[in-house]
Amino acid sequence: MGSVTQTARAIESTAESLQEDLARLEIQKQALERELAAVTAHLGSVQRALDALQALMPGTGPAAAPTPRDPAPVSVPSPTKPEAARAAATAEAAVESPATAGRSDEASDGSTTYGKLTEQILAYFAQARDTEVRARDVASALGRDTDSGSINAVRSTLDRLVGASRVQRAGRGLYRAIMP
Repeated sequence: MGSVTQTARAIESTAESLQEDLARLEIQKQALERELAAVTAHLGSVQRALDALQALMPGTGPAAAPTPRDPAPVSVPSPTKPEAARAAATAEAAVESPATAGRSDEASDGSTTYGKLTEQILAYFAQARDTEVRARDVASALGRDTDSGSINAVRSTLDRLVGASRVQRAGRGLYRAIMP
């Protein structure tokens, strides 16, 4: 009977040790996920800044060679469904990068053309006139409120339009059309 008792104690001790490891690993996983989210956010802001600078540099218009870039934010796959998460990340990568959606490029005749998102936002403000709206409301009106990345693309485009004096910042998080 002594060896059965020793085996039971060893199993109990191993189970307790594994429980402690599990708790420690869960905390470590959460910390790493927070760190990854912060790095991903910083990566997005650096990419937007780089895109803005490249748009200002000569020779970076539509005829210039494309530069390699990470097309979509990094997603952390769920441990229970890694295949579904991988498929979703692949689908996100196929969608146009929000950083390039509102960038202006010089047309061959010298006139300025804008991306589809920028044109949609300008059309929205032409209808909204003197109404103050939030970026989330604009995104919703354009059908781009499905995720935070799409809303952030609208927000970034609005900020570029404010910088270009095409839209006016009416307050914190509020935008208004510039009336001629």
